[in-house]
Amino acid sequence: MASKPEIGFCGLGAMGFGMATHLVTQGYTVTGFDVWAPSLDKFKAAGGIPSTSLSESAKDKQFYICMVATAQQATSAIFSDDGILKGLPKGATLVLCSTVPSAYAKTVERDLKFVGREDVFFIDAPVSGGAIRAADGTLSIMAGASPAAIEKGKWLLEELSAPEKLFIVEGGIGAGSNMKMVHQVLAAIQILSLSEAFGFAAALGLNGKDAREAVIASEGWSWMFENRSVRTLAEDYFPGASAVTIILKDTGIITQTSRQHLFPTHLVNTAEQVYLQALTRDYGSNDDAGLVRLWTSTPVSSIDASSLSASDKESKLALVISLLKAIHLVAAVESISFAKHVGLPLQQLYILAKDAAGGSKMFEKYAPELIALLEGGSGEGEPVKLASFTEELSKAVDKAQEVKCPLYLGGTTLSLLLAAKGAEDGAGLKELLSVYVGR
Repeated sequence: MASKPEIGFCGLGAMGFGMATHLVTQGYTVTGFDVWAPSLDKFKAAGGIPSTSLSESAKDKQFYICMVATAQQATSAIFSDDGILKGLPKGATLVLCSTVPSAYAKTVERDLKFVGREDVFFIDAPVSGGAIRAADGTLSIMAGASPAAIEKGKWLLEELSAPEKLFIVEGGIGAGSNMKMVHQVLAAIQILSLSEAFGFAAALGLNGKDAREAVIASEGWSWMFENRSVRTLAEDYFPGASAVTIILKDTGIITQTSRQHLFPTHLVNTAEQVYLQALTRDYGSNDDAGLVRLWTSTPVSSIDASSLSASDKESKLALVISLLKAIHLVAAVESISFAKHVGLPLQQLYILAKDAAGGSKMFEKYAPELIALLEGGSGEGEPVKLASFTEELSKAVDKAQEVKCPLYLGGTTLSLLLAAKGAEDGAGLKELLSVYVGR
């Protein structure tokens, strides 16, 4: 662009602050609004222009980004008497980067027309990647909008996203939020699976550091495990980098949308119940890497495993890895089949998720065959024998029962494998998909 336009920004939380200050470092004049005064002071120190008025932050801004926490906050920010629309000039582009239900994004589009602001180019563009990538301008962004709105705002999305991490999702408003939602199916399950794995390892007498090293080098790896386990071992929960309430909000979007679409999200439903349980322990504002405390009050990095023989240690670590492998396999099925159900491009989901926060060895390895099966192909690729997953997970569940360790995701996963006739030699991904999409 010949000259850099001024940009308005609402929501200077961890992610929003990183996004807004990244734009400042790229030479844009950014006026930022937040309800918390210290955030405004910090933004001013970083070179931004602070504003205590939403309408003033939007005045004369042809481009505006809204990055608040919830749909309710977005409604207030956009449509209130002193809201963004009051200051936004004619023909401006409004980008909603919050994680919200697809149905909500569509109501914003509808309500813009209802209040006479159909001139606004609206983009539904949730983001993923965390505060560090936000500040680096290397987020993954999933954008849905009209072709005209995408044309107007694509340059701004490119400024905030990593190369090849801007995903323009076909389907208009709501499609971006749906893509974020099915990615969060993976994230929501895998955030809990790492604490379940650490809790199981602790019950087996394994040291957390040994468990982390073994899992990361195995097919039980996930991005969430490698990322969150650093904070689990350090007990860096207060407040930590990602509160339990954040992932609970996302699971709520998933389960609510799944009910609207009459689609089963078995593992996310289980995860949501555990996240709700964490609230009863007052863990909501703590980092989600601290959910392991639902299993053990002993720091997992301090568990003495010196009495275990090498072979005993190896066999117990294998049980932990088997637990994660099975959970992550079924998580991949749940996410991809839900994406198919809501009409998303599956290959785009694969490219997005395999290198993002929802990535896992199981997803990367088996998603191509799952996609081929759902798109009417033969599913030729890496063969899956559910019997081996079922046998290995059964051993882990039996051992957990013996040592009185709850496996919430593990138990649900085993039930799904058995429902797919996973104990039979011939059962594979086709049978597992049938649990979600019917026979």
